[in-house]
Amino acid sequence: MKKINNQKRKHYVKERPIDHLFSFDIEESLEILEYERDEWIIKEGMRPDYLFYVIEGRAKIYVTYQNGKSSLINFINADEYIGEMELVNEIYYTKGIQASTKTVCYAIPLQRFRDTLLEDTKFLRELTKFLSIKASRMAEKYSQSLSFPLENRLADFILQTADGQVYKEKHVTVCDFLGVSYRHLLHVLSQFCEKGYLQKEGHEYRIRERGRLLELAGVLKNG
Repeated sequence: MKKINNQKRKHYVKERPIDHLFSFDIEESLEILEYERDEWIIKEGMRPDYLFYVIEGRAKIYVTYQNGKSSLINFINADEYIGEMELVNEIYYTKGIQASTKTVCYAIPLQRFRDTLLEDTKFLRELTKFLSIKASRMAEKYSQSLSFPLENRLADFILQTADGQVYKEKHVTVCDFLGVSYRHLLHVLSQFCEKGYLQKEGHEYRIRERGRLLELAGVLKNG
């Protein structure tokens, strides 16, 4: 993780303002933190020191169950919060948040601003909207697993987790997230390669036909 300062900081604040989300002036107090792919933004079980607002990149949410198994449960994209549940809940088991691409976040120090945030009706109204959308997406994910073929769901997953043109998620993670067998996943990945959507390069896949993947994933949005 590195902290962004000087001209680059001014650029982000100018190009990605978030003052409209608050009733108070937050701009000067924002820290801007940059995380590389696979770097942990929050480690599981450790309460964060910041409320994060993602302005660039994507991240993954993991949880470890009592049997020791770790599972990918959701994604975080630009214009979404990290640490909002820890802000509003005194007791909350923090999930692990890992960057899946280079990820840049605004970071609001909670020690300084927790009370101010919890008393800001404008911020709380925006946060409520965000949480509502987040809950709806989780319900959609479950519905999609019952309603759509793996081809559509895998295309969407690849687009969400790829770093540029490179896709390299572990197969066991994908099987767990999408609720499919290892054999079925390999079969569909092989089909994608045969059709030219992907090209296998060692343990990674390079996206060759993003448009075709977008078409397949788009069925989920229109279904």
